[in-house]
Amino acid sequence: MRAGLILGLLLTVVFAGAALISLLWVPYDIETLDIANKIKAPSGAHPLGTDHFGRDILSMIMVGARTSIAVALVAVGIGMGLGVPLGLAAAAHRGSLLDEIIMRGNDLVFAFPSLLIAIMITAVFGPSALNAIIAIGIFNIPVFARLVRGAALSLWTRDYVLAARVAGKGVVRISWEHILPNLTNLLIVQGTIQFSLGILAEAGLSYVGLGAQPPIPSWGRMLADSQTMISFAPHMALFPGLAILLTVLGLNLLGDGLRDRLDPRLRRQAR
Repeated sequence: MRAGLILGLLLTVVFAGAALISLLWVPYDIETLDIANKIKAPSGAHPLGTDHFGRDILSMIMVGARTSIAVALVAVGIGMGLGVPLGLAAAAHRGSLLDEIIMRGNDLVFAFPSLLIAIMITAVFGPSALNAIIAIGIFNIPVFARLVRGAALSLWTRDYVLAARVAGKGVVRISWEHILPNLTNLLIVQGTIQFSLGILAEAGLSYVGLGAQPPIPSWGRMLADSQTMISFAPHMALFPGLAILLTVLGLNLLGDGLRDRLDPRLRRQAR
């Protein structure tokens, strides 16, 4: 598992590094059209070739990494920022009306996939990266709420929590001081996994035209643009597809590796 963690970390660093470098430099201006050099195969001048507008695919992938990071990161932040408090509240009031309302609300959100939520949002406000963030973020809320509630329920039976209750601490203070710190490792691992799923969801939404809109580059829209040219320009689909594949693979390997390193039960089994 250590090899998987190292490989996942390496792929993630490459992905994040490309996005950071694109803030300062890209090989070619992605907003400049070069029709004379459209649909060129990979070469020394264009290592990954050019698209149907003559834009450098390497530059598009580098800038598209920024879009994927921004959408996935903010969406996970929304899911974690709202889902964690809801999960803590449900666990602290297990069996109460509040717990029932929170969990049935989670079930309601789970009934609508992120793509369907995005369609409903864009039908009202129009397609954009912001609406993709909202759709993916809403779908992430019940994921974190269920995870936190399930883990917190077992923590509420621990001796140190019972001692805190005897000392007169309220449920909010116990949740903040004793429950949440013991969920940090779990949230790091789940956050990494949801981050990879967020990148995949953003690519899917952009592919169907519901994500980032031109001229903002997106890996999903690059795939959509290439589908009618794949027979004579396969590089247009190959490299964005590989970018999505390797990034999601790297984040999943990183999440699995972190789980193995941070979970004491798995560490004992490895020994």
